[in-house]
Amino acid sequence: AQVVEAERGNWDYALTLPDRGDEIDKTTIKGSQFQKPYLEFSGACEGCGETPHVKLMTQLFGERLVIANATGCSSIWGASNPSFPYTVNAKGEGPAWANSLFEDNAEFGLGMRRAFQQRRDYLTLQVEDALEDKTVAMTEKLRRLLQQFLVMRKENQHDLLLPRGRSIYHQMMERLEPLLHEEMPGHAKLERLYDLRDIFGRISFWMVGGDGWAYDIGYGGLDHVIASEEHVNILVLDTEMYSNTGGQASKATPAGAMAKFAEGGKGTAKKDLCRLAMTYKTVYVASICVHVNPQQAVRAMLEADAYPGPSLIVAYSPCISQGFPMAESIQHCQLAVDSGYWPLFRYNPELATSGNNPFQLDSRKVKGDLFKLLAQENRFASVMRRDPKHAQELDEKLKLAVTEKNQLLQVLSKEDLQGQFHKLVEGLADAGGAGDSITILYGSETGNAEEQAKNLLQDARARGLTGQVSALDDFDFEELPNQKVLILVVSTCGLGEFPQNCKATWIKLQSQDLPMTWLSGVKFGVFGLGDSTYCQFCYAAASYDVRLGELGGQRLLQRGVGDDRDEDRYYTGWENWLPELWTALGA
Repeated sequence: AQVVEAERGNWDYALTLPDRGDEIDKTTIKGSQFQKPYLEFSGACEGCGETPHVKLMTQLFGERLVIANATGCSSIWGASNPSFPYTVNAKGEGPAWANSLFEDNAEFGLGMRRAFQQRRDYLTLQVEDALEDKTVAMTEKLRRLLQQFLVMRKENQHDLLLPRGRSIYHQMMERLEPLLHEEMPGHAKLERLYDLRDIFGRISFWMVGGDGWAYDIGYGGLDHVIASEEHVNILVLDTEMYSNTGGQASKATPAGAMAKFAEGGKGTAKKDLCRLAMTYKTVYVASICVHVNPQQAVRAMLEADAYPGPSLIVAYSPCISQGFPMAESIQHCQLAVDSGYWPLFRYNPELATSGNNPFQLDSRKVKGDLFKLLAQENRFASVMRRDPKHAQELDEKLKLAVTEKNQLLQVLSKEDLQGQFHKLVEGLADAGGAGDSITILYGSETGNAEEQAKNLLQDARARGLTGQVSALDDFDFEELPNQKVLILVVSTCGLGEFPQNCKATWIKLQSQDLPMTWLSGVKFGVFGLGDSTYCQFCYAAASYDVRLGELGGQRLLQRGVGDDRDEDRYYTGWENWLPELWTALGA
């Protein structure tokens, strides 16, 4: 009580601080963290891996979010009497949350979605009626907004994200509400539209639950939903067991792990929920872990929300029942991704309509030790202590499953496999495209450099070039001298720090054993991203640029610089540098 009383003044002052989230682009990881979290004080275990994913979801969509929550951990910490962790903003907007059972949450959420769709269809009829009725007087401004709403609805246009990541439907609703309030007196049809004003905006529907619901008890309903082509989103918080009921084995539990009802280690492999969903070819699917790649998690959630059909996001959510110190969750998750145990990827069917590969593998290179990961978790280590021989057999089975899965994902991520095969059959020396091939490598901490690198590859293909894109540390270092054209997009983080996914390459480049002609056959260009208010502005990119030149590389053009302080952020420098690059490449 003394602590509460002592801090009351600080708390009250914190509540008076203005929310500046609308002024910042929420589609970046940094910008998303300036947004108000609509999940505040949960009843979750310390270090819970579920809450960061739900918190991020509320920061991206909170003011227009509807959640159908399956019974489980997320429904318990999400509705802990007498408190409730979800909150609202200054306008009274916030998540609408409801809970249903394991066995029917997917159907429950689908019913909520269809009920909203029915209300929105009714709203459309009322808007048409009001516009066609000549006796309903309204200003030209209100008429234009209502007509714009009708056009977007009838043409089934996707919800567009405005420059700061805000929904265009939501902005339209904010503009319509004061106009309808001002003009509705005396007009019954405008009063009816005002009563329905909350559904001018587009709701972001999410079904949330654990693996016990999604993989096991509620899988039949979940499968029904993703086959329905409804615009709904599913977030599976995968702890790989029934966490809330004491740690029983589920179909998400991997082979070799000890859990209740599998005390000797589970003998069967983990169900591949993502692969099952991808077989429909109409479902957006992503495997994420916010601890390891937060920008990929942000991008997956935004893409899922914008996708005009069902989406499924499976989030790796470490649990205290896995048997490792939760204070080490971030490092542990990093090892899970590096070892291939939890690959990160996105599957977007819309990309296929434009001739692009719908599958994108975001964790390219398996470089960690799987058995080191297993040894850190008591659910695997306890089996080893009890029966080493049996545990080794189960762990080898798990390793085989992990290896086969990652090999499949590597194949799925390849571009134009069929075309490459035909070129090889025809006896061409280079199936990759001979002199027109470029290699684009990035060093990215928050995802901005990665996004620009991948956009650059798409632009290059549109100009008739072929190429590949990868994180610097995921690319085979010994292959660098064999590249004809090498483009680097590198950000600088902190006070001159190199991003994590390009540090190892930089260390190797410093080797005194490399001859000064090592890159003599390579033409290269470098673009750097940074913030000019820091003294080590674009230090990482500048270092790479200088070192590639020292090793004999031929500089195509001067280093480009993107400054986060420019009016259009780093896009200003990018748009100036890009035409020079195409000129240098003759594309």
